[in-house]
Amino acid sequence: MLTVAGCAISSKTYGPDGNVAHTISCSGLALNWGMCLSRAGEICGTRGYDILSATSDQGTIVSATPQMLYGGTTISRSMLIQCK
Repeated sequence: MLTVAGCAISSKTYGPDGNVAHTISCSGLALNWGMCLSRAGEICGTRGYDILSATSDQGTIVSATPQMLYGGTTISRSMLIQCK
């Protein structure tokens, strides 16, 4: 099950202890960690949550055709949370 809220995407999974957890992705130039945290709050509500892991990576993509050279930046952010 995937859910989109404020452009942060979440999916239900399982944590290292076997209990239900959620993976949240807020990748892209227009998104930020705040959107991931906001989505975590929406998922867990007043119970709160623990962040089991958080990763981010930034890179450059370059592609070329005989007529043009294209370039851009990529940013990926994701976190694994578990509701308390």
